[in-house]
Amino acid sequence: MATIPSKPRILTTTVGSYPVPDWLAALPSEQAVIDATRVVFDVQRQAGIDLPTDGELYRFDVNHPDTNGMIEYFIRPMAGISSVVGRSVTDEFSRHHPMGFRRKPAGVAVGPLGEGSLNLLADCQRAAAVAGGAFKFTVTSPYMLARTLLDHHYGSFEALTMALGEVLAAQMPGLPAACVQVDEANIPGNPADAPLAAKSMNLVLDAIDKGTERAVHFCFGNYGGQTIQKGNWKKLVNFLNELHTDHLVLELAHRPASDLDALKHIDKKIALGIGVIDIKVNHIETPDEIAARIAAVEKKVGAGRVRWVHPDCGFWMLKRSIADRKMEALVRGRDLYLGR
Repeated sequence: MATIPSKPRILTTTVGSYPVPDWLAALPSEQAVIDATRVVFDVQRQAGIDLPTDGELYRFDVNHPDTNGMIEYFIRPMAGISSVVGRSVTDEFSRHHPMGFRRKPAGVAVGPLGEGSLNLLADCQRAAAVAGGAFKFTVTSPYMLARTLLDHHYGSFEALTMALGEVLAAQMPGLPAACVQVDEANIPGNPADAPLAAKSMNLVLDAIDKGTERAVHFCFGNYGGQTIQKGNWKKLVNFLNELHTDHLVLELAHRPASDLDALKHIDKKIALGIGVIDIKVNHIETPDEIAARIAAVEKKVGAGRVRWVHPDCGFWMLKRSIADRKMEALVRGRDLYLGR
């Protein structure tokens, strides 16, 4: 399996999703997904991205495009989940789980959760076959998934969350990716749940093969291009330090400058990945802007502390022409900062 480059000292990566090509949406098929994934890898490598992702194109659901399949893709195949969501279920979910961005649950837990037909290994192997080098594979966190479910079986949110963690952990061994990233976009707005989120996420992180880079991505939501969660990084520092991860992938480009202060308190054994590309706007950052964002963080946390630079979140909501140019700018800005 290909390994992550060791140089330069700051590496570039993407977060996960890529805009679904029009031709894939128009004529979807297994072969088309494979071809599109190959294109996504090639576009990133041509831009100079050090650790590309597979674009998550195999997850896309035309019936629920606003989350690009990062929920339903994991939930629907699991044993113990009912996808029958009528009026009464929708009303119950709204009463117990008020969400401004989601009216219906992704499913209902009606029995013990199990893998069902979920097979992350198969999708990771498909990506590996066309990756052309080291790549990152992503999985949504158990806490985030639990927030979208209605529980008719476990009787407690904690039990439901940990059950999801166990199902996902069982999927981790053997994934042929250089890096496996756990994605979490709910806890920034719900810091009181941090202990539970950390416990469930560490189940997944600990199950990743030794020698595989472990990453955790956090953002404040990207639902149809909108910020969903309120909060700040300061309230989450202790939580971040509890995670069994090698590096963090943090939204920062679309955040206030005051958020940078919290980065000083992140354990130095955890490498910092900082968002320097704003995916919620169409503006193409200049290399100078990106270099300045890296400089601002290293001024706060110390030279050499930043290991990764990346977009704030996935690219799925942008036009391909915008996403591609933002990736090119990311690499040029990193190179400018390093004097390459």
